[in-house]
Amino acid sequence: MDSQENKNLINIELSEEIAQGIYSNLAVITHSNSEFVVDFVRVMPGVPKAKVKSRIVLTPEHAKRLLQALNENVKKYESMHGPIKNLETPGTPMMPMGFGGPKPEA
Repeated sequence: MDSQENKNLINIELSEEIAQGIYSNLAVITHSNSEFVVDFVRVMPGVPKAKVKSRIVLTPEHAKRLLQALNENVKKYESMHGPIKNLETPGTPMMPMGFGGPKPEA
Protein backbone atom coordinates (compact mmCIF):
# COMPACT_ATOMS: atom_id res chain seq x y z
CA MET A 1 0.00 0.00 0.00
CA ASP A 2 1.47 3.34 -0.95
CA SER A 3 1.28 6.54 1.07
CA GLN A 4 -1.61 7.88 -1.09
CA GLU A 5 -3.72 4.83 -0.22
CA ASN A 6 -2.88 5.30 3.48
CA LYS A 7 -4.18 8.89 3.27
CA ASN A 8 -7.53 7.61 1.96
CA LEU A 9 -8.07 5.15 4.82
CA ILE A 10 -10.49 6.07 7.58
CA ASN A 11 -9.99 4.71 11.07
CA ILE A 12 -13.50 3.79 12.23
CA GLU A 13 -14.03 3.19 15.93
CA LEU A 14 -16.91 1.10 17.24
CA SER A 15 -17.78 1.46 20.92
CA GLU A 16 -18.93 -1.58 22.87
CA GLU A 17 -22.41 -0.06 23.34
CA ILE A 18 -22.90 0.66 19.62
CA ALA A 19 -21.43 -2.74 18.65
CA GLN A 20 -24.37 -4.44 20.41
CA GLY A 21 -26.72 -2.91 17.86
CA ILE A 22 -30.40 -2.05 18.09
CA TYR A 23 -33.04 -4.45 16.76
CA SER A 24 -35.50 -2.99 14.27
CA ASN A 25 -38.19 -4.67 12.20
CA LEU A 26 -39.52 -1.59 10.41
CA ALA A 27 -37.87 1.33 8.65
CA VAL A 28 -39.87 4.47 7.91
CA ILE A 29 -38.24 6.58 5.21
CA THR A 30 -39.05 10.20 4.46
CA HIS A 31 -37.20 12.84 2.48
CA SER A 32 -36.96 16.51 1.64
CA ASN A 33 -35.07 18.12 -1.21
CA SER A 34 -31.85 18.03 0.83
CA GLU A 35 -31.96 14.92 3.01
CA PHE A 36 -33.35 11.44 3.60
CA VAL A 37 -34.48 10.47 7.09
CA VAL A 38 -34.59 6.78 8.03
CA ASP A 39 -36.36 5.97 11.29
CA PHE A 40 -35.71 2.46 12.58
CA VAL A 41 -38.66 1.19 14.61
CA ARG A 42 -39.31 -1.91 16.69
CA VAL A 43 -42.92 -3.08 16.37
CA MET A 44 -43.97 -5.77 18.84
CA PRO A 45 -47.01 -8.03 18.40
CA GLY A 46 -49.95 -7.00 20.56
CA VAL A 47 -48.40 -3.66 21.48
CA PRO A 48 -50.41 -0.79 19.98
CA LYS A 49 -47.56 1.70 20.12
CA ALA A 50 -44.10 1.52 18.57
CA LYS A 51 -41.09 3.73 19.25
CA VAL A 52 -38.38 4.95 16.94
CA LYS A 53 -35.19 3.31 18.19
CA SER A 54 -32.78 5.14 15.92
CA ARG A 55 -32.90 7.92 13.32
CA ILE A 56 -30.34 8.31 10.57
CA VAL A 57 -30.23 11.46 8.43
CA LEU A 58 -28.48 11.15 5.06
CA THR A 59 -27.72 13.39 2.11
CA PRO A 60 -29.35 12.19 -1.13
CA GLU A 61 -25.92 11.07 -2.36
CA HIS A 62 -25.30 8.99 0.75
CA ALA A 63 -28.81 7.53 0.57
CA LYS A 64 -28.09 6.35 -2.96
CA ARG A 65 -24.75 4.85 -1.85
CA LEU A 66 -26.55 3.05 0.97
CA LEU A 67 -29.11 1.69 -1.51
CA GLN A 68 -26.31 0.41 -3.76
CA ALA A 69 -24.44 -1.14 -0.82
CA LEU A 70 -27.60 -2.88 0.43
CA ASN A 71 -28.32 -4.22 -3.08
CA GLU A 72 -24.78 -5.60 -3.36
CA ASN A 73 -24.92 -7.19 0.08
CA VAL A 74 -28.35 -8.77 -0.48
CA LYS A 75 -27.04 -10.29 -3.73
CA LYS A 76 -23.99 -11.69 -1.89
CA TYR A 77 -26.20 -13.04 0.92
CA GLU A 78 -28.60 -14.70 -1.51
CA SER A 79 -25.77 -16.26 -3.50
CA MET A 80 -24.58 -17.94 -0.29
CA HIS A 81 -27.88 -18.67 1.48
CA GLY A 82 -30.55 -18.68 -1.23
CA PRO A 83 -33.31 -16.19 -1.98
CA ILE A 84 -34.76 -14.13 0.84
CA LYS A 85 -38.52 -14.62 1.03
CA ASN A 86 -40.58 -11.55 0.27
CA LEU A 87 -43.45 -11.75 2.75
CA GLU A 88 -45.18 -8.73 1.28
CA THR A 89 -48.26 -9.19 -0.88
CA PRO A 90 -48.69 -6.37 -3.44
CA GLY A 91 -51.01 -3.67 -2.12
CA THR A 92 -51.00 -4.78 1.51
CA PRO A 93 -48.73 -3.65 4.34
CA MET A 94 -46.43 -6.25 5.92
CA MET A 95 -47.87 -5.58 9.37
CA PRO A 96 -50.72 -3.48 10.77
CA MET A 97 -49.80 0.16 11.11
CA GLY A 98 -51.90 1.53 13.95
CA PHE A 99 -49.63 4.42 14.87
CA GLY A 100 -49.05 7.89 13.46
CA GLY A 101 -46.24 9.12 11.28
CA PRO A 102 -45.38 8.91 7.62
CA LYS A 103 -46.35 5.89 5.53
CA PRO A 104 -43.63 3.21 5.71
CA GLU A 105 -41.77 2.87 2.42
CA ALA A 106 -39.16 0.22 3.24
